[in-house]
Amino acid sequence: MRRTVAEHPVRLTKVRAVTAEVSQQLRSDARDNRARILAVARAAFAAEGLDVPIREIARRAQVGPATVYRHFPTKEALFSAAFAESMATCSASIEEGLAAADPWRGFCQVIEKLMEANALDQGFSRAFTSRLPPAVDYFTADRDRALRLLVVLVRRAKEAGGLRADFVLEDMILAMMANDGIRAESPEMRVAASRRLAALMIQSFRADPVPEPLPPAVRLPLSAR
Repeated sequence: MRRTVAEHPVRLTKVRAVTAEVSQQLRSDARDNRARILAVARAAFAAEGLDVPIREIARRAQVGPATVYRHFPTKEALFSAAFAESMATCSASIEEGLAAADPWRGFCQVIEKLMEANALDQGFSRAFTSRLPPAVDYFTADRDRALRLLVVLVRRAKEAGGLRADFVLEDMILAMMANDGIRAESPEMRVAASRRLAALMIQSFRADPVPEPLPPAVRLPLSAR
């Protein structure tokens, strides 16, 4: 049957609508794939380091290796993206500490915030304290900048008389590593235990230790080795 000229715009509109719907669905699927890849990569890198193969990450994320490479051209790019948000939070916390009127109080805030963030994302401290190849350029560049800011904050806290003179940056790394070892039944309990540990660390870092009440203790599982 012959179609009239008026019918063609209607048909074209329907085709465009269907095409737009399919395109939107594809974008949604791509976003879901990317989010799943990042979640799997974050856990894998935290537990196994950079040695975990892309093919294995793809398998755990239930996608093909080509899908991973389509989003992240290299393993280093995937690593950087996996911890980008945590790195940004870390840098922001340090910058807030530097902006505090009292350097010692700013230092304490950084300890508290970093350890609480680590309690919620334990993989980040492993990534932050790991020795990484230069190829992980984005992450290492952001980490180096955060460490430089931290050095400035430490110096100011010492000059203000709040932080003990023999404190070194490695002491904070030790605190993060200890915090990473917290095992609790829920994220809420892990955060609560982290707050108590942070309070203990802050008291030990203080130039003139003054006993202060600690946050409530948390019942943690004991495991015999």
